[in-house]
Amino acid sequence: MAHPVTPDPSTVTAVTEDTITELAAARWSTAHDPRLAQLMSSLVRHLHAFARENGLTEAEWIAAIRWLTDTGQISDEKREEFILASDVLGLSMLVVQQNHRLAPEATPATVLGPFHIEGSPELGFGGDMSDGVPGAPLFVHGVVRALDGAPVPDAVLDVWQADAEGAYESQLPEVDEARLRAKYTTRADGTYCVRTIAPLGYAIPMDGPVGHLVARTDISHYRPAHVHFLLNVPGYAPLITHLFQEGAPYLDSDVVFGVKRELVVAFTERAPGPTPDGGQSDVTWYEAVYDFVLQPT
Repeated sequence: MAHPVTPDPSTVTAVTEDTITELAAARWSTAHDPRLAQLMSSLVRHLHAFARENGLTEAEWIAAIRWLTDTGQISDEKREEFILASDVLGLSMLVVQQNHRLAPEATPATVLGPFHIEGSPELGFGGDMSDGVPGAPLFVHGVVRALDGAPVPDAVLDVWQADAEGAYESQLPEVDEARLRAKYTTRADGTYCVRTIAPLGYAIPMDGPVGHLVARTDISHYRPAHVHFLLNVPGYAPLITHLFQEGAPYLDSDVVFGVKRELVVAFTERAPGPTPDGGQSDVTWYEAVYDFVLQPT
C-alpha cells in the first residue's frame, strides 16, 4: 500500500495576514470561466480590504454571517429579502444605471424591487387590475414609442403596485392570489390604458433582517407612492421603471434611491364622467398620462 507523501516544509506557502489576500485571490482566479475568475478574485480583494480598513472583529463577522443566514431564511417566492438588501444599499440602482445608459429621450430605468412575480393576468385596454380592491380609481394611459416617436404596437406592459394602504399581496397573509398586478398590450397605435387604484407610499418590510438593520439608523424606511412597469419588447432595450405621484411624500428620500425627475407624474383629480378607457366613472377619479419611450437594441 502506498503511503502519503509528506510535503517538504520548505515548499508550503506561509499563510499570514500579509499574504492571505493574494493567495485567496490567486486560487479564485483559476475559475474556468474568465469572467467568473475576474469577479471572484476582485471580490476577495475588496472583502479583505473592507475587513482590514475597519479592523473587523470575529464577533462582528459572525453577526454578519447570521444576518445573511436570516436574510436567506426569510426569503421565499413572494419575498426577496436579498433584493431588498441590495436596494437599500444603493447597489441595485448602481447596477441599473451602469447597465442602462440610455439616450436622454428614453424613459429612465429604476429598480425591480422585491415584489415582482411572474404570471400576472392579462387584461385588455382599460381593464381594471384593482378588481374590487378599495381605493380611488386611477387611470394611467399614454403611448409606448420608439426614440424616433414611432408608436410601438403589441408592447406588453407588466404592471404591479401596492394598495391604498401601502401593502402588496405578499405582505397580507389572507391574500393568496395575484392582486393589483396585470399585463396590458399596446394597440396598433401604441396606446395603452391601465385602470387601477391610487397607491399609497409605504414602508419597506421592517419585520426582517433588512428592516432591523435600517431601524438602527436615521434612514427613512418609506417609499413614495408609485406604480411599477416592466416592458420587455423585442427589438428594444428592456425597461424596468416606476411612475411616481407628483407631490407624494418621500420623493426626496426614497429608501431604495429609485426616484428620477422624469418619472414623477401628476395624478390629476377628475370629476365623475367619461374615462380614458371609453367608459364612465360615477365617482371622482385620477388620471396620469405618460408616454414610455423605448431605446432600440
